[in-house]
Amino acid sequence: MAARKLKFKTELNQLMDIIIHSLYSHREVFLRELISNACDAIDKVRFESLTDSDLTGDDTDWGIRIVPDKDAGTLTISDNGIGMSEDTVIRELGTIARSGTKAFIENMKESAGDKAGPDLIGQFGVGFYSAFMVADRVTVISREAGADAAVCWESTGEGSFTIKDAERESRGTDVILHMREDAGNYLEAWELKSLVKRFSDFVEHPVILVTQEPKQKEKSDEESDDAEKEVEMETKEETVNSQKAIWLRSKSDISDDEYSSFYKHITHDYSDPLHTIHYSAEGTLEFKSILYIPEHRPHDYYMTEPKPSLQLYVNRVFITDACEHLLPMYLRFIKGVVDSSDLPLNVSREMLQDNPMVRKIQSNLVKRILGALAELKEKDYEKYCKFFKEFGATLKEGVTRDFANRDKIADLALFQSTRTESGKFLSLSDYVDQMSEGQENIYYLCGDNVDTMRHSPYLEVFKSRGQDVLVMDEPVDQFFADAMGKYKEKSFKAVDKGELDDGKEDEEISEDLEKSYKKLLKYLSKELEEVKSVRLTQRLKESAACLVAEEGQMNAQMERLMKQFGGADGMPAAPRILEINPEHDAVKTLLALYEENPKSEDVKELGLLFLDQAVIAEGSKIKDPAAFSRRINMLISKMK
Repeated sequence: MAARKLKFKTELNQLMDIIIHSLYSHREVFLRELISNACDAIDKVRFESLTDSDLTGDDTDWGIRIVPDKDAGTLTISDNGIGMSEDTVIRELGTIARSGTKAFIENMKESAGDKAGPDLIGQFGVGFYSAFMVADRVTVISREAGADAAVCWESTGEGSFTIKDAERESRGTDVILHMREDAGNYLEAWELKSLVKRFSDFVEHPVILVTQEPKQKEKSDEESDDAEKEVEMETKEETVNSQKAIWLRSKSDISDDEYSSFYKHITHDYSDPLHTIHYSAEGTLEFKSILYIPEHRPHDYYMTEPKPSLQLYVNRVFITDACEHLLPMYLRFIKGVVDSSDLPLNVSREMLQDNPMVRKIQSNLVKRILGALAELKEKDYEKYCKFFKEFGATLKEGVTRDFANRDKIADLALFQSTRTESGKFLSLSDYVDQMSEGQENIYYLCGDNVDTMRHSPYLEVFKSRGQDVLVMDEPVDQFFADAMGKYKEKSFKAVDKGELDDGKEDEEISEDLEKSYKKLLKYLSKELEEVKSVRLTQRLKESAACLVAEEGQMNAQMERLMKQFGGADGMPAAPRILEINPEHDAVKTLLALYEENPKSEDVKELGLLFLDQAVIAEGSKIKDPAAFSRRINMLISKMK
């Protein structure tokens, strides 16, 4: 048959240059697409041979061969799959956006009732043309199963192609890429291995890299070191994909060592995973997944931009590791894979389309992960605490992001408190169960250091009552408490905000005490410009003074966080309230000084000293350390 030149037919008004230059964001995916096509071709002949064994004969050693040739500047991808006839080549390769795989699946559904057959991923009919991103000419030599002759298709991707007779020893297809000058790196063995490992490591069939390397031989005594000898080359074949998609196997058939080995393979972590979740969804929505909780946070966990870490596969073929639609951000510590043929990928297979199916998969994954964490917390609390120390802060973000699962996340949250030993935790449920009679609030204090908070003046009244207070040292904790509002009908109450309630009668300030301090409080409220007002306290039993925020206002810890993250730039700090302890000797001395001489400068200076002490006690920095030192020295000098 003489070579004929034909024009491409176009469906869906898709143009070749758009496919080559705009469809894919990374051109290295060309190898993934061609390997996927080869796998589909093998799966097709395997399926059809079930009813016609003559199609395969004895040639069932399935595989895809990748052959780089630097001298010729070509890269060949070969398979022993179904192959194509001349009509098929013209129809499939000569019509952009026509998918033979899609037609095959539709025909298979009609004949087999959609109950049998291989999983194929070539749904759009454009993956083949990604070859033109790295090749200025593509040659396809194919021989259909059961046919005696082969056909050659060739094109430069510029609107036409040629077709002619060819020779091929057996069924299958060779795709020969004549590489562009700027794509020479794809002829390097190390680059090809890397791409196969990244995109096609778990495809069912072996991917074999065929290279030519200098033959190793011992040098004889007669051979001189500087003698010019022709280097003898030998062919080396190496299977470069693992083919171990263990998520497709039954859980009962997989050992702990296999789970651990697979985890290390996909994450490059040297440690074993802390916990493994193997989940297969069946029914109207089908996908398989293996999810891992790492034992430790990566060293750069808080230094890199947060993003989910799941790897998405479609029928073993890697699609992306940026599955933002499959896993919410607060579960970004989860590693693993999700494999489904139902996911609605866009035409380049690189992005997930946000649709109800994707949201259902996410909902399934979240439900499974939260359930697994709850089970781990119940059955192996020590192991769960180990997890929580590493990733608990991230998990607690879910309370502010996932309203539907807020209560489940709250049940999983752990905290330290004034009653727990250092480094030990209790749950919110434990806290509520041990609340004192009449207590209506879950009391908490946020700060930077648990040990420092345990000695905070804000806790004095609660220690006297025998009530527990949660001491929260993670930045997310303040947002957690605000977002929760209530837990089991008990309100979250910051001990450094607002006025205390559900106290005891003996803690109430008497009218006589209020009357005796009334003028001093009015004077200090006027003179201490940094505070909104000064009042007597019910919180303090041992300390002289503390600062509190009004209900609904940011406390000191929240202000520090907002400044740290740039959220309070240009915003003036909300003035807080200075509370003084009327039973403290130093405060009584202040009252006596005021009653002796209301205009004495010492009254204001001592009031400012109490304010500085309160600022230090809340974990903030005093504005004028020199003035603070001067007041201390003044106080010492008067002790003669």
